[in-house]
Amino acid sequence: MTEHPIAHWYRYMESHDVAGLDDMLADDAVFESPVVFTPQRGKPIVKAYLSAAAQVLGGSGFTYVGEWRGENSAILEFEQEMDGIKINGIDMIWWNENEKISRFKVMVRPLQAVNMLHRKMGEMLETMKKE
Repeated sequence: MTEHPIAHWYRYMESHDVAGLDDMLADDAVFESPVVFTPQRGKPIVKAYLSAAAQVLGGSGFTYVGEWRGENSAILEFEQEMDGIKINGIDMIWWNENEKISRFKVMVRPLQAVNMLHRKMGEMLETMKKE
């Protein structure tokens, strides 16, 4: 039996190995952010958003607290605390027939967390552009 595709995502969140992320994404991947109105399309932009999110959210204290799997999808509930705000959210992940991530949607609560993440993600994406 082959490894479930979501196992690759868990490894990425532990390692933050961008090369590993590159291998996981479909060329036509779509990212849906809790703070950006339009879906972000294509592997390069999805990779940038997921990499920035892992750096902003995925540090010490980040934990997945729930998981629900479908045939070609998974929902992972996460928690983190930053700047005194407890963040609760879900990653909704779909993959294609080649077991590459084809769609990734993030939902976050409460509103204070959404506002803080909007600011921090913007800063991280700007920093990444300069590198």
